[in-house]
Amino acid sequence: MPNSRNARIRDGDLLASVDLGSNSFHLLVARCERGEPRPIDHLRENIRLAAGLKADGSLDPTRRNAALQCLARFGQRLASLPSERVRAVATNTIRQLRTPLPFLRQAERALGHVIEVVSGHEEARLIWQGVAHTLPRSRERRLVVDIGGGSTEFIVGRGLEPELTESVQIGCVASSLRFFPDGRITPKRWQRAQEEMGMVIQQFAAEYRGKGWSEAWGASGTVRAIATIAGTMGGEADAITRAPLRRMRDALLQAGSVGRIALPGMSKERRPIIAGGIAIVEAMFAALDLEWLGVSDGAMREGLLWDMLGRAAGHDPRTASIRGLAQRYGVDQAQALRVQSAAMRLFDIVATEWQLDARAREWLAWAAYVHELGLAISHSQHHRHAWYILRHSDLAGFNTLDQQVLAAIVCNHRRKLVPELLAAPPDRLREPVKRVTALLRLAVLLCRTRDATIWPRRVSARPNGLVLNIPKSWQRRQPLTLADLRNERTALRELGVRLVLESG
Repeated sequence: MPNSRNARIRDGDLLASVDLGSNSFHLLVARCERGEPRPIDHLRENIRLAAGLKADGSLDPTRRNAALQCLARFGQRLASLPSERVRAVATNTIRQLRTPLPFLRQAERALGHVIEVVSGHEEARLIWQGVAHTLPRSRERRLVVDIGGGSTEFIVGRGLEPELTESVQIGCVASSLRFFPDGRITPKRWQRAQEEMGMVIQQFAAEYRGKGWSEAWGASGTVRAIATIAGTMGGEADAITRAPLRRMRDALLQAGSVGRIALPGMSKERRPIIAGGIAIVEAMFAALDLEWLGVSDGAMREGLLWDMLGRAAGHDPRTASIRGLAQRYGVDQAQALRVQSAAMRLFDIVATEWQLDARAREWLAWAAYVHELGLAISHSQHHRHAWYILRHSDLAGFNTLDQQVLAAIVCNHRRKLVPELLAAPPDRLREPVKRVTALLRLAVLLCRTRDATIWPRRVSARPNGLVLNIPKSWQRRQPLTLADLRNERTALRELGVRLVLESG
């Protein structure tokens, strides 16, 4: 199973991460030194994308334009970096768009690099990587909280491994707009915010408290801004505790409106969203029984750099996710490896002629390994059950697009094709998705006896097709496989692949 499509990263190489957050966009450039990312440049722009998310799932044109202009500026900084050393990730607001693809197409053109949309759980995992690599090493469990513009992530873990991850739809921008829409801050509104956010956190609070932690840390700008204010109001430096948190709440209620907030140590740009951020922290302290929350220097952008280095070094969490999923659903490993080997052999024959890259090779390897995932549920429609499992599971390391593609390939590995699944990915990926699907269908067919791979005498590639040279003696020994290959030509034609069967 392949580890990564990333090229090796050597000491001295530059790499970069781009975080399209719901409040701010960040660009972090680092130099690889002794296998670690050493930041050398950081750009941040306050876009507040969450404020432009409309009730119908569309994005306000003003916020859209601001985002694209920002990404164009980031793109100028990244112009000299190869694509394999840049990772750009979009989070909650883009996840909430009704049709994200039009925006993503424009955003990728502006940035000059592919933008991944990650799930809340994957966002939490990346945050953990950024924080865990920044804090001093410890064998004790830690709680990490990241308050973003549209969502807040909660993670409990030990060392470099997260054990519990949650992403909830409460963020400083979204909560400020929801609970204080006209800027008025009243005791009644504050109480409503505490009750509603407290109910959200209570859904997982007991499990988190049961797991336990020795210390709690906050990541990103909202926590840092609140800690700075807390430090000027009698609290510790670089931490949030209960007493200054109460003083902040009282000061907000006394101000009565966003326009009159004058908390010491607060920047002007934080004023419109600080009430939502402080309300989240107070609800979190109450639900999780917190007394102290430190401030971490790491966040998701650092986590992306560490994840990139890990993939390049052969430590890819996606491989572990696929293997874990196969184990959980009792996949026949011998058959999975047999089909995977046949699929990889086919891929290597056609890759150049069909213009398939390393990313397509990863899709095929993963899909071949878990193509029988749904057999644990039902035989007759196991490809459909596998699609559902792959589409809706939390798979560490995967972005939502790769997970969608993987599910579509597996769903179409047998029987009648489901064209809408193959048409769902962006335009640039549809052709390689179809061709990878064709290779998996053939590999499964060639391994149908489940005890060996029935390989033709020769296999050769054409620009839009595949030629199998089958001796007459082979045809006599394998009449069922020959019939399957002849029947398969119709499905492959729908995938844009012409299958030619030649007699040897």
